[in-house]
Amino acid sequence: MLCPSPARAWWNDEWQLRKKITIDASASGAGITDPIGTAPVLVRLHVGNFRFASAKDDGSDLRFVAGDDKTPLKHHIEKYDSLLGEALLWVAVPNLQPGAKTDIWLYSGNKKAVATSDPKGTYDPDTLLVYHFNERGTPALDASVWANNAQSVGQPADGSLIGTGLRLDGRGVLTLPAASSLALSDNAAFTWSAWIKPGAMQPNAALYSRRDGANGLVIGLDNGVPFVEVTNAGSAQRSGAAAPLAPNGWHHVAVVANGGQVVLYLDGAPYASLAATLPALSTNATVGGDAAPASPVASAAAAQPSSAADGAAAPDASAPAPEAATVVAAAMAGFVGDIDELQFAKVARSPGFIKFVATGQGPNQAKLVSFSVDEETASWLSGYFAVILKSVTLDGWIVIGILLILAVVSWVVMYDRASYLNKQAKANARFMKSFRELAADLTMLDRGDADEIWTLGGRIDEVDAKMMQASSLYRIYHIGASEIRHRFAGKGERIPVLSAASIAAIRAALDGGSVKETQRLNRLMVVLTIAISGGPFLGLLGTVVGVMITFAAIAASGDVNVNAIAPGIAAALVATVAGLGVAIPALFGYNYLISRIKDLTTDIQVFVDEFVTKMAEFYSADQIERSIAAE
Repeated sequence: MLCPSPARAWWNDEWQLRKKITIDASASGAGITDPIGTAPVLVRLHVGNFRFASAKDDGSDLRFVAGDDKTPLKHHIEKYDSLLGEALLWVAVPNLQPGAKTDIWLYSGNKKAVATSDPKGTYDPDTLLVYHFNERGTPALDASVWANNAQSVGQPADGSLIGTGLRLDGRGVLTLPAASSLALSDNAAFTWSAWIKPGAMQPNAALYSRRDGANGLVIGLDNGVPFVEVTNAGSAQRSGAAAPLAPNGWHHVAVVANGGQVVLYLDGAPYASLAATLPALSTNATVGGDAAPASPVASAAAAQPSSAADGAAAPDASAPAPEAATVVAAAMAGFVGDIDELQFAKVARSPGFIKFVATGQGPNQAKLVSFSVDEETASWLSGYFAVILKSVTLDGWIVIGILLILAVVSWVVMYDRASYLNKQAKANARFMKSFRELAADLTMLDRGDADEIWTLGGRIDEVDAKMMQASSLYRIYHIGASEIRHRFAGKGERIPVLSAASIAAIRAALDGGSVKETQRLNRLMVVLTIAISGGPFLGLLGTVVGVMITFAAIAASGDVNVNAIAPGIAAALVATVAGLGVAIPALFGYNYLISRIKDLTTDIQVFVDEFVTKMAEFYSADQIERSIAAE
């Protein structure tokens, strides 16, 4: 029950741990209904969902495997800090279906594994540029296969949405290369996406700008309203305005151009659209500010047909040129705020893909990505039980240690009492057999030299004599026999007689002996009562303290999710389980032993009554008369 059976065979036995990660695009999760396809999935690891101590310090032993538990998946590490317990990894998951759940496996715990991080294999060839902005003092590096690295150094923004981001102050810009892979042909398909955090409400602030002569593409914010502006041959078109964004909050912005339509997405949902085609662009682009305005363009000259086209003679070179109507794009202000996870693609990503990215990378990632418990190989502490035990806090182990000591003591007491009671029962049975053979003298089994007393007047051998040492009935008999001999000593009477007062006195001595024997039978039974009543309460104390520590730790970390809470609560309950584990065996043993003690106590009471009755019979006046008559 505590160890879940794996659904499929272990991918590789050299890895000790694995964890199932579920990507839920169904209605119960992210609720994505449009096609998704292959997409990079962000996997956030922290101490609440991953055991950093079991993995290598640099995370190089981490492996991702498809749901069939056979197919390795490409991945790369953006950040891995085993000391702080934080990691950001990207995994290429193929064939993601809308409205469905997809499972992948995360393997760890192989100290001999070598690094297989593959950033370029994580993204498909249609991805032209991916900036994680985790560099310091160097230009941003492109994680895609195209190596479109930035040409300028940006200011890092620590504590960004996904690790480190890029901080923009409205003056400096990040320059992108004019690479052939980034060149856009006329009416080309294109996807641009990034996470942004505006620092203020700015009019006409350029977030991304690329201008090439009279053509241009600008993505920005106008007083908090995201927009996309497309300029074709000097004619600019801008998307409509909708609800503005409040400053200092993270939002996902995406622009998808395809087939004469440009759609602006905000947080995975369509925000605005524009009926336009992208112009041809092959120049450098900038992030965080507007690109340099285009040089004046002679629109009249551009509109003049060539001589080759209409067959007319070429104009006289000496003739004065016509006055040109210039078209100059006004430069926009620079964006002030933070940006993270900038991506370009040369295809139009589907609405499902855009929503998948916005949900899987943002604050609501828990709707899309969830983690199961760790599973282990070749260990009895596997599955759920391993997670529980490894999450027990120090105070919990202290309580469990006390309960363990109490359990050991109670088991020793139960064994000791059971052994003692068994010996008592056997010795009493052997003694009663000899006692019932007495016909006239009750002291016959307890007189003479020591050897005869030891062997009940020679009636038993040495083996039975050793067993008789544990007989409570013999010890009581010895008290009665001693009292009888004491009263007959020195009188020289032929036929001994006991008065009623003497019989009552001897009865009192026998009752005193029976009380002592009952106390001996009940010795240490109080330990079992303490274990029965105190064990559960000690366990409950450990559970309450563990729950308090768990909630305090969650409040301090600010990470409120079921994966962070559940292991701590489950570990806190271990103390209660330990308390019940002490109390339940002690309860069963106590009830069994009490029933045995009750039987032996009853035997003592019966023996005392029988001894007094025989004593009255053997040493009464009637017995004297019968003896004289017989003589």
